[in-house]
Amino acid sequence: MSKSGFLLLKTLLLSTSKVNRVKHSKDPKVRRKAIGGVVGETVGFIVIMVYCILASVGYGRVGQAAAIPGIMASTLTMLALIFTFLKVNGYLFGFKEYDMLMSLPFKPRTVAGAKFLYMYISSLLWYSSLIIAFLIGYAYYERPGVAVYVVWIILGMILPIIPMLIAALLGLLIAKLSAGFKVKNIIQTVLTFVFVLIAFSAQYIIQAIAESGKGEEALLGISDSIENVGRLYLPINWFVGSVINLRVSDMLLLAGISILLFEIIFSIFGRYYRQINSSLKAHAARKDYRVTEQKKRSVINSIAFKELKRMLGSNTYMINACMGLVLVTVLSIACLVVGFDKIAGIVLKGAPITKEMLYPAIPIFMFLFVGMVSTSTMTPSLEGKNYWIVKSLPIRNTDLYKGKMAFNMYLMEPFAVISTILVSCSARIPVGLTILFVIQVFVMVAYSTSFGMVCGIKFIKLQWENEIEVVKQGAAVAIYLFPNMVVSSLLLVVSVYAGMKLGVAAVSVGLTVIYLILAIVFYMLAMKMAKKRQ
Repeated sequence: MSKSGFLLLKTLLLSTSKVNRVKHSKDPKVRRKAIGGVVGETVGFIVIMVYCILASVGYGRVGQAAAIPGIMASTLTMLALIFTFLKVNGYLFGFKEYDMLMSLPFKPRTVAGAKFLYMYISSLLWYSSLIIAFLIGYAYYERPGVAVYVVWIILGMILPIIPMLIAALLGLLIAKLSAGFKVKNIIQTVLTFVFVLIAFSAQYIIQAIAESGKGEEALLGISDSIENVGRLYLPINWFVGSVINLRVSDMLLLAGISILLFEIIFSIFGRYYRQINSSLKAHAARKDYRVTEQKKRSVINSIAFKELKRMLGSNTYMINACMGLVLVTVLSIACLVVGFDKIAGIVLKGAPITKEMLYPAIPIFMFLFVGMVSTSTMTPSLEGKNYWIVKSLPIRNTDLYKGKMAFNMYLMEPFAVISTILVSCSARIPVGLTILFVIQVFVMVAYSTSFGMVCGIKFIKLQWENEIEVVKQGAAVAIYLFPNMVVSSLLLVVSVYAGMKLGVAAVSVGLTVIYLILAIVFYMLAMKMAKKRQ
């Protein structure tokens, strides 16, 4: 990469660094938010590390410590591929500062390469949590030499580059394909969803191969399964050979191929980068456009409609907001086609739990997908530099945020209700109990909407250059996601146990009441916070 590319990369890193904001910002609000972001990332880092250490210890206990390097490499590769693919559109195509960067004396290849490296360095914190955690588990059982620690960490940092480059190339192909259509964002989103679903399916196919035996036989087959995966994707074998056998040839292959692919792929980017970005930023005008009578909407519904248009105009926003909805739709249809019993068997992996014991967990499991993301966490911040326009309109802040919450309800509730009904029918749950489940999941989505809005207002971020900073990396999204998903995951277990003691209907009614109270409390808090921002 050229000297100008590293200069651009350095500027991107310094301008978005939370540590830099803490050191140099004179605004106490900006500093507090930056400190909160650093603390949140540290907590997330620790949680991921603890989980991965426990997983590696589990493999070591059943005599599969030698498979830990391959497991780490496979996990890291899959995560890097999927998460980079989900972010590549916002980072490399159609980003907000594109016109400014391209007006500077940088080649298109340099801009694209610097943005990619920025995305890679920004992700290294999360990748390093896996690398270090699995190394701790491996070192505990294998007691390797000092050289292994050094090779593991260095090559672990290099390992995500190839899957990230593959994801970037796929993103380029999808952007190129969709650039010729009038509805570019819709085409991009559909193609992205298709790829992600294929990636998730591949993950479960690999898992099924690894667990094709029973009990200890399945666990003892992990090494063979990792070896088979390594034959299909050579960088995994190169990493394993480097850390276990300290083969210099494997080290050079992994590092050399990563650099070579970077140069090749971004030579391709340099050729098509301006063309694709120009096509994505262009908008076609309809030849048959006619002026018709305008529809009248209430203020709240007008704001909700504006949010819909905003989402449809952003590939990154749509993917993150709708990924859970796509997954819950696929799951509910799979339950109808394959059967609830078989899907439950795959999820439980042979645990001694009957179908009836799982009934209380159905609405919570649906909510785990639908409530994965709440648009109300993002929409306050997505106003960005246009916030002053909104403030100049004769709209009260309370109505503005009510409209944003209404959009989340309009978007999420149909999927939550219909998927719950489909899964309940597949499980042959009585009509009365199904109605209770529908009411429960409806109230849970209302809670996630109001709680998400509290997070969105409290941690609003209007100064951003790339919407990924709000949609994927915003403090509001992280603070909503972590406690919400942890509590919901715990409730899955608690609801099954409570259902055996109190009955399924009692558990459903109890949780509905609790979430209804929480929804009302957070709604009132959101309105109070909105009035303060008036």
